[in-house]
Amino acid sequence: MTDLLGVRGTPVLRLLSGVGSARSHQRPVRDEPSGRAAHGSRRESRSERAAAAEVGTTRTRTTDLALVGRRDAARLGALTAAITGFGLVIVLSASSVVSIATYGSPWALFERQVMWTLLGAVAFLVCSRGDLRRLRKLAAPLLILTVLLLVVVLTPHIGRTAGGSSRWIGAGPIRLQPSELAKLAFALFAADLVARREQARDHVQVVVRPVVTVLGFIALLILKQPDMGTAIVLVSIGAAILYAGGTERRVLGVTFGGLLFVGSLLILSAPYRRSRFLSFINPFAHASTSGYQVVQSLEALGSGHLFGTGLGGSVAKWGFLPNAQTDFIFAVIGNELGLIGALAVLLAFVGLGILGLRIAARAADRFTSLLATGLTCWLVCEALINIGGVIGILPETGIPLPFLSFGGSSLVVTLGAVGLLVNIGRNPTLRTARPAPAAPAPRPRPRPAAARR
Repeated sequence: MTDLLGVRGTPVLRLLSGVGSARSHQRPVRDEPSGRAAHGSRRESRSERAAAAEVGTTRTRTTDLALVGRRDAARLGALTAAITGFGLVIVLSASSVVSIATYGSPWALFERQVMWTLLGAVAFLVCSRGDLRRLRKLAAPLLILTVLLLVVVLTPHIGRTAGGSSRWIGAGPIRLQPSELAKLAFALFAADLVARREQARDHVQVVVRPVVTVLGFIALLILKQPDMGTAIVLVSIGAAILYAGGTERRVLGVTFGGLLFVGSLLILSAPYRRSRFLSFINPFAHASTSGYQVVQSLEALGSGHLFGTGLGGSVAKWGFLPNAQTDFIFAVIGNELGLIGALAVLLAFVGLGILGLRIAARAADRFTSLLATGLTCWLVCEALINIGGVIGILPETGIPLPFLSFGGSSLVVTLGAVGLLVNIGRNPTLRTARPAPAAPAPRPRPRPAAARR
Protein backbone atom coordinates (compact mmCIF):
# COMPACT_ATOMS: atom_id res chain seq x y z
CA MET A 1 0.00 0.00 0.00
CA THR A 2 2.87 2.30 0.83
CA ASP A 3 4.30 1.66 -2.58
CA LEU A 4 1.06 2.71 -4.15
CA LEU A 5 1.04 5.93 -2.13
CA GLY A 6 4.60 6.66 -3.18
CA VAL A 7 5.65 7.55 0.33
CA ARG A 8 7.38 4.26 1.37
CA GLY A 9 10.64 6.03 2.24
CA THR A 10 9.13 8.73 4.49
CA PRO A 11 10.12 8.84 8.17
CA VAL A 12 6.51 8.44 9.28
CA LEU A 13 6.09 5.10 7.54
CA ARG A 14 9.49 3.97 8.78
CA LEU A 15 8.38 4.77 12.33
CA LEU A 16 5.04 3.01 11.81
CA SER A 17 6.80 -0.04 10.37
CA GLY A 18 9.10 -0.18 13.46
CA VAL A 19 12.22 0.98 11.69
CA GLY A 20 13.61 4.19 13.17
CA SER A 21 15.31 6.86 11.21
CA ALA A 22 18.24 6.94 13.53
CA ARG A 23 21.06 4.46 12.83
CA SER A 24 21.10 3.41 16.49
CA HIS A 25 17.51 2.12 16.14
CA GLN A 26 18.16 0.06 13.07
CA ARG A 27 18.24 -3.73 13.52
CA PRO A 28 21.19 -5.47 11.94
CA VAL A 29 20.08 -7.16 8.82
CA ARG A 30 21.60 -10.65 8.40
CA ASP A 31 22.40 -11.84 4.99
CA GLU A 32 20.43 -14.93 4.06
CA PRO A 33 22.74 -17.88 3.54
CA SER A 34 23.14 -19.08 0.08
CA GLY A 35 21.60 -22.41 -1.02
CA ARG A 36 24.95 -24.22 -0.93
CA ALA A 37 25.82 -22.90 2.55
CA ALA A 38 22.41 -23.79 3.93
CA HIS A 39 22.69 -27.29 2.50
CA GLY A 40 26.14 -27.64 4.09
CA SER A 41 24.89 -26.49 7.49
CA ARG A 42 22.00 -28.94 7.33
CA ARG A 43 24.43 -31.71 6.38
CA GLU A 44 26.67 -30.83 9.35
CA SER A 45 23.71 -30.82 11.74
CA ARG A 46 22.62 -34.22 10.45
CA SER A 47 26.10 -35.65 10.90
CA GLU A 48 26.28 -34.22 14.42
CA ARG A 49 22.92 -35.76 15.29
CA ALA A 50 24.02 -39.10 13.82
CA ALA A 51 27.26 -39.00 15.81
CA ALA A 52 25.38 -38.17 18.99
CA ALA A 53 22.93 -41.01 18.34
CA GLU A 54 25.82 -43.41 17.72
CA VAL A 55 27.48 -42.39 20.98
CA GLY A 56 24.20 -42.91 22.82
CA THR A 57 23.73 -46.31 21.21
CA THR A 58 27.29 -47.34 22.12
CA ARG A 59 26.75 -46.30 25.74
CA THR A 60 23.48 -48.23 25.85
CA ARG A 61 25.14 -51.34 24.42
CA THR A 62 28.01 -51.04 26.91
CA THR A 63 25.55 -50.72 29.78
CA ASP A 64 23.54 -53.71 28.56
CA LEU A 65 26.71 -55.75 28.10
CA ALA A 66 27.87 -54.97 31.62
CA LEU A 67 24.45 -55.82 33.04
CA VAL A 68 24.28 -59.19 31.26
CA GLY A 69 27.88 -59.92 32.26
CA ARG A 70 27.13 -59.26 35.93
CA ARG A 71 24.12 -61.56 35.75
CA ASP A 72 26.16 -64.38 34.23
CA ALA A 73 28.88 -63.82 36.82
CA ALA A 74 26.34 -63.99 39.65
CA ARG A 75 24.82 -67.18 38.23
CA LEU A 76 28.25 -68.75 37.85
CA GLY A 77 29.18 -67.87 41.42
CA ALA A 78 25.90 -69.26 42.77
CA LEU A 79 26.24 -72.47 40.75
CA THR A 80 29.82 -72.97 41.94
CA ALA A 81 28.78 -72.39 45.55
CA ALA A 82 25.99 -74.97 45.19
CA ILE A 83 28.34 -77.59 43.68
CA THR A 84 30.98 -76.97 46.35
CA GLY A 85 28.45 -77.16 49.17
CA PHE A 86 27.09 -80.41 47.78
CA GLY A 87 30.67 -81.65 47.53
CA LEU A 88 31.16 -81.17 51.28
CA VAL A 89 28.12 -83.33 51.97
CA ILE A 90 29.13 -86.11 49.61
CA VAL A 91 32.77 -86.08 50.85
CA LEU A 92 31.49 -86.58 54.41
CA SER A 93 29.42 -89.52 53.25
CA ALA A 94 32.14 -91.11 51.09
CA SER A 95 35.06 -90.62 53.50
CA SER A 96 33.50 -91.55 56.84
CA VAL A 97 34.57 -95.21 56.77
CA VAL A 98 38.13 -94.48 55.62
CA SER A 99 38.35 -91.66 58.14
CA ILE A 100 37.35 -93.95 61.01
CA ALA A 101 39.81 -96.63 59.93
CA THR A 102 42.69 -94.18 59.51
CA TYR A 103 42.12 -91.46 62.12
CA GLY A 104 39.55 -92.95 64.49
CA SER A 105 36.92 -90.31 63.73
CA PRO A 106 34.37 -90.02 60.89
CA TRP A 107 34.94 -86.27 60.76
CA ALA A 108 38.72 -86.12 60.18
CA LEU A 109 38.80 -85.96 56.38
CA PHE A 110 35.64 -83.85 56.30
CA GLU A 111 37.25 -81.26 58.59
CA ARG A 112 40.23 -81.05 56.24
CA GLN A 113 37.91 -80.53 53.30
CA VAL A 114 36.13 -77.73 55.17
CA MET A 115 39.51 -76.07 55.81
CA TRP A 116 40.44 -76.29 52.11
CA THR A 117 37.00 -74.99 51.14
CA LEU A 118 37.51 -71.91 53.30
CA LEU A 119 40.91 -71.32 51.70
CA GLY A 120 39.29 -71.79 48.30
CA ALA A 121 36.63 -69.22 49.21
CA VAL A 122 39.42 -66.74 49.98
CA ALA A 123 41.06 -67.52 46.63
CA PHE A 124 37.70 -67.04 44.92
CA LEU A 125 37.17 -63.62 46.52
CA VAL A 126 40.71 -62.45 45.75
CA CYS A 127 40.53 -63.55 42.10
CA SER A 128 36.99 -62.22 41.58
CA ARG A 129 37.89 -58.73 42.85
CA GLY A 130 41.51 -58.38 41.78
CA ASP A 131 42.85 -56.20 38.98
CA LEU A 132 43.03 -58.22 35.77
CA ARG A 133 45.64 -55.84 34.37
CA ARG A 134 48.02 -56.70 37.20
CA LEU A 135 47.20 -60.37 36.84
CA ARG A 136 48.26 -60.27 33.20
CA LYS A 137 51.64 -58.87 34.20
CA LEU A 138 52.10 -61.83 36.57
CA ALA A 139 51.60 -64.45 33.84
CA ALA A 140 55.31 -65.02 33.15
CA PRO A 141 56.51 -64.91 36.81
CA LEU A 142 53.76 -67.35 37.85
CA LEU A 143 54.76 -69.74 35.07
CA ILE A 144 58.42 -69.63 36.14
CA LEU A 145 57.43 -70.26 39.78
CA THR A 146 55.29 -73.21 38.75
CA VAL A 147 58.10 -74.78 36.72
CA LEU A 148 60.44 -74.46 39.72
CA LEU A 149 57.88 -76.14 41.98
CA LEU A 150 57.44 -78.97 39.47
CA VAL A 151 61.21 -79.51 39.54
CA VAL A 152 61.23 -79.45 43.36
CA VAL A 153 58.52 -82.12 43.46
CA LEU A 154 60.81 -84.50 41.58
CA THR A 155 63.72 -83.83 43.96
CA PRO A 156 64.39 -86.80 46.28
CA HIS A 157 63.51 -86.31 49.99
CA ILE A 158 61.53 -83.15 49.17
CA GLY A 159 58.59 -84.30 47.06
CA ARG A 160 55.98 -86.37 48.89
CA THR A 161 55.00 -89.69 47.35
CA ALA A 162 51.59 -91.37 47.63
CA GLY A 163 50.16 -94.19 45.57
CA GLY A 164 53.36 -94.49 43.54
CA SER A 165 53.28 -90.83 42.42
CA SER A 166 55.41 -87.92 43.62
CA ARG A 167 53.05 -84.96 43.27
CA TRP A 168 53.07 -83.03 46.55
CA ILE A 169 55.20 -80.61 48.56
CA GLY A 170 54.68 -80.16 52.30
CA ALA A 171 54.04 -82.20 55.39
CA GLY A 172 51.02 -83.45 57.29
CA PRO A 173 47.63 -82.08 56.21
CA ILE A 174 49.21 -79.04 54.51
CA ARG A 175 50.35 -80.20 51.09
CA LEU A 176 50.65 -78.36 47.79
CA GLN A 177 50.24 -80.05 44.42
CA PRO A 178 52.12 -77.89 41.86
CA SER A 179 50.53 -79.67 38.90
CA GLU A 180 47.19 -78.06 39.83
CA LEU A 181 48.81 -74.62 39.85
CA ALA A 182 50.39 -75.43 36.47
CA LYS A 183 46.94 -75.46 34.82
CA LEU A 184 46.25 -71.88 35.91
CA ALA A 185 49.77 -70.65 35.14
CA PHE A 186 49.77 -72.15 31.65
CA ALA A 187 46.30 -70.74 30.86
CA LEU A 188 47.49 -67.24 31.84
CA PHE A 189 50.69 -67.56 29.81
CA ALA A 190 49.02 -68.91 26.66
CA ALA A 191 46.21 -66.33 26.73
CA ASP A 192 48.70 -63.47 27.18
CA LEU A 193 51.01 -64.65 24.39
CA VAL A 194 48.24 -65.27 21.86
CA ALA A 195 46.61 -61.91 22.66
CA ARG A 196 49.90 -59.98 22.29
CA ARG A 197 50.69 -61.62 18.95
CA GLU A 198 47.17 -61.55 17.58
CA GLN A 199 48.17 -59.97 14.28
CA ALA A 200 50.42 -62.97 13.57
CA ARG A 201 48.20 -65.65 15.05
CA ASP A 202 48.37 -67.78 11.89
CA HIS A 203 52.15 -67.99 12.01
CA VAL A 204 53.44 -71.24 13.45
CA GLN A 205 56.78 -69.72 14.37
CA VAL A 206 55.33 -66.78 16.30
CA VAL A 207 52.40 -68.26 18.22
CA VAL A 208 51.97 -72.01 17.96
CA ARG A 209 55.58 -73.02 18.49
CA PRO A 210 56.13 -71.05 21.76
CA VAL A 211 52.84 -72.27 23.24
CA VAL A 212 53.47 -75.91 22.30
CA THR A 213 57.09 -75.73 23.51
CA VAL A 214 56.07 -74.49 26.97
CA LEU A 215 53.20 -76.98 27.03
CA GLY A 216 55.49 -79.87 26.17
CA PHE A 217 58.07 -78.92 28.80
CA ILE A 218 55.48 -78.63 31.59
CA ALA A 219 53.73 -81.83 30.47
CA LEU A 220 57.07 -83.68 30.51
CA LEU A 221 57.70 -82.62 34.13
CA ILE A 222 54.20 -83.72 35.09
CA LEU A 223 54.56 -87.07 33.31
CA LYS A 224 57.70 -87.70 35.35
CA GLN A 225 55.60 -87.70 38.56
CA PRO A 226 53.74 -89.57 36.83
CA ASP A 227 50.39 -87.82 36.16
CA MET A 228 48.93 -88.51 32.73
CA GLY A 229 45.54 -86.95 33.49
CA THR A 230 46.88 -83.48 34.27
CA ALA A 231 48.99 -83.56 31.10
CA ILE A 232 45.86 -84.30 29.07
CA VAL A 233 44.03 -81.38 30.71
CA LEU A 234 46.96 -79.05 29.87
CA VAL A 235 46.80 -80.14 26.23
CA SER A 236 43.06 -79.35 26.14
CA ILE A 237 43.69 -75.89 27.61
CA GLY A 238 46.33 -75.12 24.98
CA ALA A 239 44.15 -76.40 22.14
CA ALA A 240 41.17 -74.31 23.29
CA ILE A 241 43.17 -71.08 23.58
CA LEU A 242 44.91 -71.53 20.23
CA TYR A 243 41.62 -72.36 18.51
CA ALA A 244 39.85 -69.36 20.06
CA GLY A 245 42.84 -67.21 19.10
CA GLY A 246 42.25 -67.92 15.42
CA THR A 247 44.93 -70.52 14.67
CA GLU A 248 44.23 -72.46 11.48
CA ARG A 249 42.54 -75.81 11.95
CA ARG A 250 45.10 -77.51 9.77
CA VAL A 251 47.92 -76.30 12.00
CA LEU A 252 46.01 -77.36 15.12
CA GLY A 253 45.27 -80.78 13.64
CA VAL A 254 48.90 -81.46 12.75
CA THR A 255 50.24 -80.12 16.07
CA PHE A 256 47.90 -81.89 18.44
CA GLY A 257 47.78 -84.98 16.26
CA GLY A 258 51.52 -85.26 16.85
CA LEU A 259 50.99 -84.79 20.59
CA LEU A 260 48.36 -87.53 20.52
CA PHE A 261 50.82 -89.87 18.81
CA VAL A 262 53.49 -89.13 21.41
CA GLY A 263 50.94 -89.67 24.20
CA SER A 264 49.98 -93.03 22.74
CA LEU A 265 53.64 -94.10 22.72
CA LEU A 266 53.97 -93.04 26.35
CA ILE A 267 50.87 -95.04 27.31
CA LEU A 268 52.17 -98.19 25.65
CA SER A 269 55.72 -97.76 26.95
CA ALA A 270 54.84 -97.78 30.67
CA PRO A 271 53.53 -101.14 32.01
CA TYR A 272 51.03 -99.64 34.47
CA ARG A 273 49.62 -97.26 31.81
CA ARG A 274 49.37 -100.10 29.33
CA SER A 275 47.51 -102.30 31.83
CA ARG A 276 45.09 -99.46 32.58
CA PHE A 277 44.42 -98.95 28.91
CA LEU A 278 43.82 -102.66 28.28
CA SER A 279 41.53 -102.91 31.30
CA PHE A 280 39.56 -99.92 30.00
CA ILE A 281 38.83 -101.82 26.79
CA ASN A 282 37.41 -104.79 28.73
CA PRO A 283 37.44 -104.17 32.50
CA PHE A 284 35.56 -107.37 33.38
CA ALA A 285 38.34 -109.43 31.83
CA HIS A 286 40.66 -107.90 34.47
CA ALA A 287 38.09 -107.70 37.28
CA SER A 288 40.52 -108.96 39.94
CA THR A 289 43.57 -106.94 38.82
CA SER A 290 43.84 -103.69 36.86
CA GLY A 291 40.10 -103.51 36.09
CA TYR A 292 38.95 -104.01 39.69
CA GLN A 293 38.33 -100.33 40.41
CA VAL A 294 36.28 -99.72 37.26
CA VAL A 295 34.22 -102.88 37.83
CA GLN A 296 33.40 -101.84 41.40
CA SER A 297 32.51 -98.36 40.15
CA LEU A 298 30.08 -99.75 37.58
CA GLU A 299 28.50 -102.00 40.19
CA ALA A 300 28.02 -99.02 42.53
CA LEU A 301 26.44 -96.96 39.78
CA GLY A 302 24.15 -99.79 38.71
CA SER A 303 22.95 -100.54 42.23
CA GLY A 304 21.85 -96.94 42.69
CA HIS A 305 18.97 -97.39 40.20
CA LEU A 306 16.82 -94.27 39.69
CA PHE A 307 16.76 -92.58 43.12
CA GLY A 308 19.72 -94.24 44.89
CA THR A 309 20.14 -95.76 48.32
CA GLY A 310 20.07 -92.40 50.11
CA LEU A 311 22.85 -90.23 51.54
CA GLY A 312 25.19 -92.34 53.63
CA GLY A 313 23.66 -95.60 52.39
CA SER A 314 26.34 -96.63 49.90
CA VAL A 315 28.12 -99.92 50.54
CA ALA A 316 30.86 -99.13 47.99
CA LYS A 317 32.72 -96.96 50.51
CA TRP A 318 33.07 -99.92 52.93
CA GLY A 319 36.33 -100.99 51.30
CA PHE A 320 34.83 -102.27 48.05
CA LEU A 321 35.65 -99.17 45.96
CA PRO A 322 39.19 -97.75 46.40
CA ASN A 323 39.54 -93.95 46.41
CA ALA A 324 35.78 -93.52 46.87
CA GLN A 325 36.18 -90.00 48.28
CA THR A 326 38.64 -88.79 45.60
CA ASP A 327 38.79 -90.01 42.01
CA PHE A 328 35.65 -92.17 42.17
CA ILE A 329 33.33 -89.93 44.13
CA PHE A 330 30.96 -89.78 41.15
CA ALA A 331 30.28 -93.51 41.67
CA VAL A 332 29.25 -92.76 45.27
CA ILE A 333 26.93 -90.01 44.00
CA GLY A 334 25.30 -92.40 41.56
CA ASN A 335 25.01 -95.07 44.25
CA GLU A 336 23.46 -92.86 46.92
CA LEU A 337 21.42 -90.49 44.75
CA GLY A 338 20.78 -92.71 41.74
CA LEU A 339 20.48 -91.71 38.12
CA ILE A 340 18.71 -88.48 39.11
CA GLY A 341 21.63 -87.31 41.24
CA ALA A 342 24.21 -88.28 38.62
CA LEU A 343 22.34 -86.42 35.87
CA ALA A 344 22.03 -83.37 38.14
CA VAL A 345 25.81 -83.28 38.53
CA LEU A 346 26.28 -83.57 34.76
CA LEU A 347 23.80 -80.75 34.14
CA ALA A 348 25.60 -78.59 36.70
CA PHE A 349 28.86 -78.90 34.77
CA VAL A 350 27.06 -78.27 31.47
CA GLY A 351 25.63 -75.08 32.98
CA LEU A 352 29.10 -74.08 34.21
CA GLY A 353 30.48 -74.56 30.70
CA ILE A 354 27.70 -72.52 29.08
CA LEU A 355 28.12 -69.63 31.52
CA GLY A 356 31.90 -69.67 31.07
CA LEU A 357 31.65 -69.53 27.28
CA ARG A 358 29.06 -66.73 27.48
CA ILE A 359 31.45 -64.72 29.62
CA ALA A 360 34.30 -65.42 27.17
CA ALA A 361 32.18 -64.38 24.18
CA ARG A 362 31.14 -61.05 25.77
CA ALA A 363 34.60 -60.01 26.95
CA ALA A 364 35.81 -57.04 24.90
CA ASP A 365 39.47 -57.60 25.77
CA ARG A 366 41.32 -60.28 23.83
CA PHE A 367 43.33 -61.53 26.79
CA THR A 368 40.36 -61.92 29.13
CA SER A 369 38.31 -63.61 26.41
CA LEU A 370 41.03 -66.18 25.70
CA LEU A 371 41.65 -66.70 29.42
CA ALA A 372 37.95 -67.34 30.06
CA THR A 373 37.91 -69.85 27.20
CA GLY A 374 40.92 -71.71 28.59
CA LEU A 375 39.56 -71.78 32.16
CA THR A 376 36.16 -73.04 31.03
CA CYS A 377 37.73 -75.76 28.90
CA TRP A 378 39.92 -76.78 31.84
CA LEU A 379 37.01 -77.24 34.27
CA VAL A 380 34.65 -78.95 31.83
CA CYS A 381 37.28 -81.28 30.31
CA GLU A 382 38.51 -82.29 33.76
CA ALA A 383 34.95 -83.16 34.80
CA LEU A 384 34.32 -85.12 31.58
CA ILE A 385 37.59 -87.06 31.86
CA ASN A 386 36.89 -87.98 35.48
CA ILE A 387 33.29 -89.01 34.87
CA GLY A 388 34.27 -90.87 31.69
CA GLY A 389 36.80 -92.90 33.66
CA VAL A 390 34.26 -93.68 36.40
CA ILE A 391 31.59 -94.95 34.00
CA GLY A 392 34.11 -96.84 31.87
CA ILE A 393 33.99 -94.97 28.57
CA LEU A 394 37.48 -93.43 29.03
CA PRO A 395 40.68 -94.74 30.61
CA GLU A 396 40.98 -93.92 34.30
CA THR A 397 43.61 -91.18 34.70
CA GLY A 398 43.46 -90.30 38.39
CA ILE A 399 42.35 -86.67 38.09
CA PRO A 400 39.73 -85.42 40.59
CA LEU A 401 36.20 -84.27 39.90
CA PRO A 402 36.23 -80.46 40.26
CA PHE A 403 34.60 -79.07 43.44
CA LEU A 404 33.43 -82.54 44.53
CA SER A 405 36.44 -84.80 45.06
CA PHE A 406 38.37 -84.72 48.33
CA GLY A 407 41.59 -82.73 47.92
CA GLY A 408 43.07 -79.40 48.87
CA SER A 409 45.16 -78.02 46.03
CA SER A 410 42.61 -78.95 43.38
CA LEU A 411 39.74 -77.29 45.24
CA VAL A 412 41.62 -74.06 46.02
CA VAL A 413 42.96 -73.62 42.47
CA THR A 414 39.65 -74.44 40.76
CA LEU A 415 37.77 -72.01 42.99
CA GLY A 416 40.37 -69.37 42.11
CA ALA A 417 39.82 -70.13 38.42
CA VAL A 418 36.07 -69.63 38.81
CA GLY A 419 36.82 -66.37 40.65
CA LEU A 420 38.71 -65.18 37.55
CA LEU A 421 35.73 -66.11 35.37
CA VAL A 422 33.43 -64.12 37.65
CA ASN A 423 35.83 -61.17 37.52
CA ILE A 424 35.85 -61.24 33.72
CA GLY A 425 32.06 -61.46 33.67
CA ARG A 426 31.72 -58.44 35.95
CA ASN A 427 34.09 -56.36 33.79
CA PRO A 428 33.30 -57.29 30.17
CA THR A 429 34.52 -53.93 28.81
CA LEU A 430 37.82 -53.84 30.72
CA ARG A 431 40.96 -53.48 28.61
CA THR A 432 44.10 -55.12 29.95
CA ALA A 433 46.41 -54.22 27.05
CA ARG A 434 48.70 -51.25 27.46
CA PRO A 435 47.75 -48.29 25.25
CA ALA A 436 50.02 -47.86 22.27
CA PRO A 437 52.52 -45.00 22.71
CA ALA A 438 51.67 -41.82 20.88
CA ALA A 439 53.59 -41.21 17.69
CA PRO A 440 56.18 -38.42 18.05
CA ALA A 441 55.36 -35.15 16.34
CA PRO A 442 57.23 -34.69 13.03
CA ARG A 443 60.15 -32.32 13.23
CA PRO A 444 60.02 -29.26 10.94
CA ARG A 445 62.33 -29.55 8.01
CA PRO A 446 65.06 -26.88 7.79
CA ARG A 447 64.36 -24.28 5.17
CA PRO A 448 66.85 -23.92 2.30
CA ALA A 449 69.28 -21.02 2.46
CA ALA A 450 67.73 -19.43 -0.64
CA ALA A 451 64.29 -19.47 0.96
CA ARG A 452 65.63 -17.86 4.19
CA ARG A 453 67.08 -15.03 2.10
